[in-house]
Amino acid sequence: MAGGIGMGGAAPSLIRASLGRTGRWATGVAFVGGFISDILTPLAPFAAYIALVAAIAAVIIAIAIVLRLVLAAKALPALVFASTAAAVAGGVFAVQKQTNSQNGLIAGLVPAVAELQRSMGIVSDKVAKIEQTVTETQKTVETVKQSTDKVVQKTDEIASVQQQQTEQGAETQKTVEAVKQTTDTLADTVAAGQQQQQAQAEKLQATTEQIAVSIDSIAKGFAALAAQGGAIAEPKRPDEFYHNARVYELSGDMLNARRSYLAFAGFDVDAIDPYTRFATLLRVQDGKAGAREVFGALADKGKALSIKLVHALQFEDAQRLQKLNAFVAANPDFAPAYFLLSQEFSEDRLGFQALSDKRSEATALTKFLSYEKDGGLLKYFVDQTQLADWLDRSRSRLAALGDVLDAKRFAPTLTPMRSNQGWSMTISIPEPATGISWRMGDSGPFTETGFLALDDQTTGKPMPNPSFELPDSTAAGSIAIKYLDVSGRETGPFDIRFDPEMALQQGNKQILDQFWTSWIAFDASGNRGLVYFSHMLSYRCAIKAVHYGLNGAALDKEIKMPACDPKDPYAIPYEYQPYFKVADDVRSMSVQVTYTDGTQSPVREYKRQ
Repeated sequence: MAGGIGMGGAAPSLIRASLGRTGRWATGVAFVGGFISDILTPLAPFAAYIALVAAIAAVIIAIAIVLRLVLAAKALPALVFASTAAAVAGGVFAVQKQTNSQNGLIAGLVPAVAELQRSMGIVSDKVAKIEQTVTETQKTVETVKQSTDKVVQKTDEIASVQQQQTEQGAETQKTVEAVKQTTDTLADTVAAGQQQQQAQAEKLQATTEQIAVSIDSIAKGFAALAAQGGAIAEPKRPDEFYHNARVYELSGDMLNARRSYLAFAGFDVDAIDPYTRFATLLRVQDGKAGAREVFGALADKGKALSIKLVHALQFEDAQRLQKLNAFVAANPDFAPAYFLLSQEFSEDRLGFQALSDKRSEATALTKFLSYEKDGGLLKYFVDQTQLADWLDRSRSRLAALGDVLDAKRFAPTLTPMRSNQGWSMTISIPEPATGISWRMGDSGPFTETGFLALDDQTTGKPMPNPSFELPDSTAAGSIAIKYLDVSGRETGPFDIRFDPEMALQQGNKQILDQFWTSWIAFDASGNRGLVYFSHMLSYRCAIKAVHYGLNGAALDKEIKMPACDPKDPYAIPYEYQPYFKVADDVRSMSVQVTYTDGTQSPVREYKRQ
């Protein structure tokens, strides 16, 4: 048994000597390894890995010593180091599991260590980075396992060739040192993984910056290329692809035009005019369904709002308008959307515009033009001629629409006319209507006016009756009017104030002003010497005073009128005479009426025949 560990009293002495020589530095290295593995705990359970590797190495070395494959004096230091490392690392891992410490024992006790973990990027909120680092660590563990397998293989070789005991013992010592070196390089592996992640992030940022190409520079490049003419042989920039698309399109080469437009779209440039032109080409070739499919794919892949806006335009009628309104609501400052929205209400699109369509068109165009200040629209266009066209069309349409946004000017009006039986209310609608209804007061159902026995040439439908009747006892109040436009959309209600007394006075005044030649009649029906004023008398509810003069004299005479009777306003009192006598030498009469509203008529002159 000489040279073996089991030799009487020599073995304890040899072990004590090895502990004395190796124990100090082995313990120190083991604790340093335990400290490092504890700090690296957020990445992976390195303490467990070190304990496992060290324990395997200790068992292998112990077997080699027992089988006398190596000299005990040479192998004991390695056995002491491996056992110490396994004990320390295993103890650290056991305490970590018992305390359920996710970031390590030391980080929980010493805040400075926790801050060190964060500054080194060991502890991170980004789960993706942690998973990648753990993956790298697992690869390293696999490498360690492979190294351990090599140790086992070496041990088998030593057992088969005893004469190489010393050489194989040295090889075992080297393997143990390799295990230690592998453990020491774990931190370097983590750092390398973090550097790789940072490099990938920087690469992604650089790619994003390349995509965010300045529309201004693209527009300038496109203008320069347009001046040169001809297609670019090997286009690389967005402006070159757009230029080629226009050249191919104008020459009738739709296939290459389509390819160039798609290449431009690949840059995800947020300019409106290339995509509206591309959509026009697609609709001609593939119909709306094809254009909708192509732009749907582009919208899913890209981020440019212009692509999403043009995609919305490829739907049909009501769905298109719904998507446009939703886009504007989600992106209220995207100026081109307002011009495109205005087209949905234009005469070109609808054929015939209701008043509400005109107002919607004018509102959208006004909003679009409001962005023109300080060049606010330039950033949305590569081809500036397209912007100029949109601006010209917007100004022209607004000029044609006039003051359509003036709600007071384009509201229904109500003209009351009093008769002996009651009130006849005539409604004036500011546009062709397909139905009219009214209501007295602020609540209750509306009453339709019905239809006349003729068709409206504008709408091609029966013409709604523009009037309705009210009893003479109707009190002052509010009358609500609403109507259906040519598209069947309800407009209103509009509240109109009705005051019977004022309406009677205004109606009478209107008749008096319109038929002033009937105020005075000389010698009517052969009654020589009599001046009749029956016409003024019938509409006296609008008259405050009547003054007259004869033969050009001053208006110093007055015709006294009976009081107005609102219940029977046109009746002449039985005892009242609607005439007076004049001398035969009276050849003319001048008359001026003062109305109840304080205004005066012009002085009217009447000649005697």
